[in-house]
Amino acid sequence: MITAIVLIDCATDSIPEVAEALAALPGVSEVYSVAGHVDLIAIVRVREYEQIAEVIAGGISKTPGVLDTDTHIAFRAYSQHDLEEAFAIGLPDAD
Repeated sequence: MITAIVLIDCATDSIPEVAEALAALPGVSEVYSVAGHVDLIAIVRVREYEQIAEVIAGGISKTPGVLDTDTHIAFRAYSQHDLEEAFAIGLPDAD
């Protein structure tokens, strides 16, 4: 699975509508409204690198209200949560 983190600047008066539209796009797994120098952060998860262009250039960037994007491709996940889920086999925790 390929993960891309997309930082998104959008029209200030339409942040909730843009976020909802982005969350509905195939390949977008999560959208967060954030404080800082960007308005939204989208997490894109796809199986092939070619799909990144389809989701970001073909979907996110063309969404009305999106003004600019900055995309970062993740190489590795270091989160314990992610690692535990990756190796889970569906058994309940022993704790």
